[in-house]
Amino acid sequence: MSSLSGSIGVLSITPEANLARYLQAIRKFPMLDAEEEYRLARKWREEGDVPAADRLVTSHLRLVAKIAMGYRGYGLPLGELISEGNVGMMQAVKRFDPDRGFRLATYAMWWIRAAIQEYILHSWSLVKMGTTAAQKKLFFNLRKLKGQMQAIDDGDLSPENVARIADALDVPEADVISMNRRLASPDHSLNAPMRSDSEGEWQDWLVDEDSNHETTIADRDELGKRRELLVRAMKHLNERERHILSERRLKDNPTTLEELSQQYGISRERVRQIEVRAFEKLQKSIKNALKEQRVGA
Repeated sequence: MSSLSGSIGVLSITPEANLARYLQAIRKFPMLDAEEEYRLARKWREEGDVPAADRLVTSHLRLVAKIAMGYRGYGLPLGELISEGNVGMMQAVKRFDPDRGFRLATYAMWWIRAAIQEYILHSWSLVKMGTTAAQKKLFFNLRKLKGQMQAIDDGDLSPENVARIADALDVPEADVISMNRRLASPDHSLNAPMRSDSEGEWQDWLVDEDSNHETTIADRDELGKRRELLVRAMKHLNERERHILSERRLKDNPTTLEELSQQYGISRERVRQIEVRAFEKLQKSIKNALKEQRVGA
């Protein structure tokens, strides 16, 4: 999306510079009525009109900021969350089809949230300790549920609240306790001294569990080949098939059929059919590529 992001006017007022000034500046961009939004979206989609795309993005910057503010509880700078949300907004404009019959804001909120959540997951070291679908669900819902129970500042949760959260999110109670303690504790530097009167650092006591170099290189080479096969096979899919397959099969926390049906303005059954067809095409392409490799060898 370089042609859009490289020339869009909002990049000159990035939220990192001065958040208060940025929030004040984006209020000056006018909201678009349905007719004007449709006209601009058609100009961008059919003619590649960058100023039209610029107006579509800037008219929704307040939406991005509002969504980003909902993620302030994760200890990351609000300006960075807004910046990531803006990237999601630009991706939404790039893919938006005005003839689907729904407004850009409805479509864009999924892209904005996805971009912000992906940034949070990559920024929090505690999440890197476990990124299964259940753990991500727990990570992004624990604070909200604690707020509903008025238990944000209670430290360790009561057994009753632990049980309620575990039941609501369908996760083990031990996971709720562990995640709550991780969220309550900031990350610590491995370069921090073990004692105030010691020169030793915590990292000095870390055990090197890495495999030997030969195994690492072999595994990396094998993984690279698999990724190359996948990338080549994905090129045989159209853009919608690639997106739906990626959202449903290649993410730890798959997007639901309902969410994708709203994005594309089609039924959940139609999304499922596209997913199945795309996966079959992907399998066929990979099998053919492997067959060609064996013949060439």
